[in-house]
Amino acid sequence: MKLNPTIILKAPISQREKMRKMNRTLSERIHIDFFLFFALLSLTALGLFVLYSASNGNSLLVFRQIARLGIAYFIMIIIAQIPPTKMRLWIPWIYLIGVLLLTAVLIIGDVGKGAQRWLDLGFIRFQPSEIMKLAIPMFVAWYLADRELPPSFIDLLVCAFIIAVPVLMTAKQPDLGTALMLAGTGAWVLFLAGMRWRLILLLLLAAAAAMPALWFMMHGYQRQRVLTFLNPESDPLGAGYHIIQSKIAIGSGGVFGKGWLNGTQSHLNFLPEHATDFIFAVLGEELGLVGGLVLLAIVTIIMLRGLYMSTQAQDTFTRLVSGSLILTFFLSIFINIGMVTGLLPVVGVPLPLFSYGGTSMVTLMASFGVLMSIHTHRRLVAK
Repeated sequence: MKLNPTIILKAPISQREKMRKMNRTLSERIHIDFFLFFALLSLTALGLFVLYSASNGNSLLVFRQIARLGIAYFIMIIIAQIPPTKMRLWIPWIYLIGVLLLTAVLIIGDVGKGAQRWLDLGFIRFQPSEIMKLAIPMFVAWYLADRELPPSFIDLLVCAFIIAVPVLMTAKQPDLGTALMLAGTGAWVLFLAGMRWRLILLLLLAAAAAMPALWFMMHGYQRQRVLTFLNPESDPLGAGYHIIQSKIAIGSGGVFGKGWLNGTQSHLNFLPEHATDFIFAVLGEELGLVGGLVLLAIVTIIMLRGLYMSTQAQDTFTRLVSGSLILTFFLSIFINIGMVTGLLPVVGVPLPLFSYGGTSMVTLMASFGVLMSIHTHRRLVAK
């Protein structure tokens, strides 16, 4: 039923609210954007389809992934019910708790695969750095929301400090891939806030000038990853093994792939980490170029919907948060596929909703919950 805005303005406040509630869509009532929700379900379904083959038909592993996905979707729905105005009150505390958890990781963190990245509480084991993928962009947006944009030099220094603290703590673990992702989440907010191109160019030049110093600060295996990226064939049975096998898997898939469950690189264990970081190589081998294009099409739909939702945000804070979160999702996809195809160094960033894992998935779905909350809690404006 379409209501006359003039009648709404002249009606008593209580009656006006009733009329507005009648006009609200189901999506706004339950605070779920169905277009985005079903796009995410499509990506999830494709991910489980590929994971079953990547795990060599391990049903238990797939069921564990489904259980984690259930928790992640539940958290997304819960967060979507919280109005952005209430979220805004909690953001500084979430950031502070995240920094304290990162400090705890450096002191008493659980060591796995040569890195001290996890906190083991007995009933749960998680990576606190994943929490910062939400906390950093939201805290930077919170700081800039009531300030004049584009941000002043002082504001940029404050934001740089907010970003640098968890980034450096994460890099110390060491976890270079996640540290780069955290830096990217904060950088997106500054970019969307109107950071001047001249300053961006100066920062890029400064980063290039700092590369020699950064090279000597990196761990030995990190330097080896860069060298392997430049020339994988220099050590085909050592550091270059991952990327060589990954490119063989993707290349052998051709246009239509070898068929589901027929991949040889993963099933014969030539491809390392084929259920986690390198799962895109499994998709490329079994479903070919067509499968890769289907994945990219779904991701593009999610991206376009997320960007549209960010343009509908009604204040600076929600615009900065929603825009940065959807661009961070794109960054995760870009880094993982670039890594697996040899276009970027191997940094250990999982493929969202595909790679087997828990903490990163929960954080990702929580970010989509924030995006849905911002979109469905918009104030109705009479025209």
